Amino acid sequence: MTFKSSVVLLAAGILALAGCGSDNRTDSIDAEVAISDAPAPPVADVSMVLSSAQLDWVGQQIFRNECAGRFQCLVHWNDGEAFPSLGIGHFIWYPEGVEGRFVESFPALMEYMEQRQVNIPEWLRSLEPFDAPWSEKADFLAVDDSPRVAELREFLAGTQGIQAEFIFRRARQSLGRIVDAAPDDRKTEVVARLEALSQTPGGVYAIIDYVNFKGEGLSPTERYNDQGWGLLQVLLEMSGSPDQSALVQFREAAGTVLTRRAENAKDPIERERWLPGWLKRLKTYKEPPVFKISQ
Repeated sequence: MTFKSSVVLLAAGILALAGCGSDNRTDSIDAEVAISDAPAPPVADVSMVLSSAQLDWVGQQIFRNECAGRFQCLVHWNDGEAFPSLGIGHFIWYPEGVEGRFVESFPALMEYMEQRQVNIPEWLRSLEPFDAPWSEKADFLAVDDSPRVAELREFLAGTQGIQAEFIFRRARQSLGRIVDAAPDDRKTEVVARLEALSQTPGGVYAIIDYVNFKGEGLSPTERYNDQGWGLLQVLLEMSGSPDQSALVQFREAAGTVLTRRAENAKDPIERERWLPGWLKRLKTYKEPPVFKISQ
């Protein structure tokens, strides 16, 4: 199977979410060790670590953020978008001939699943080229209750743990690129903010979710009026105020960045419909209530 991903994701022997059929759960996931079959360049002392229960929580949070935990939403086509969104992270999958401004992520997820030797539906595996098989939303809605789409939803429901691993890995691998892209006179400050966020499960969740949600902030196509909205832009926007935790600073900075994006957007749907949901999502960026934070 050949997917249209430029990134080859190597197999990683790490945990799955509870209930996803994994008997080999590790005690923790360390961004510098546990999933580094193909190590990314180190970023100072930034190391993202989550226990099995914490990654389980992160995956569930992302699923709630994207889909409100609804099975039907695992394969979905949002109003105002030119592509379907799939899985717990609503991974983008472009139809043939569509080249959008947003970074496509579903083919890379499938590369990762193939390397993990996941049993992928045969019709999905055999697509060539590996493009979304519906050219527009109307085409998708016409087959939304078909056996193939039902099989795709079941497949994505049964691989939530692998998807959480992929989201974690993507965020971890982006850190070095984000620091490299920061202005030279602000690199130290960006690293310090990443280090502060990485010290708690809530901070790690914010990094992971935001990269999945709005990207790294590195793509030149993800700009309105030459202003991006990804993780890099949020880190640069953080206040550094000593009377606020890094997570509170991040949440407030993300609100500023996303509001600016909506105000810069030509399509009013971003201001009128999407922005309230984005700001609501940011309110989930807090420490998990059920876990003790340990260093």
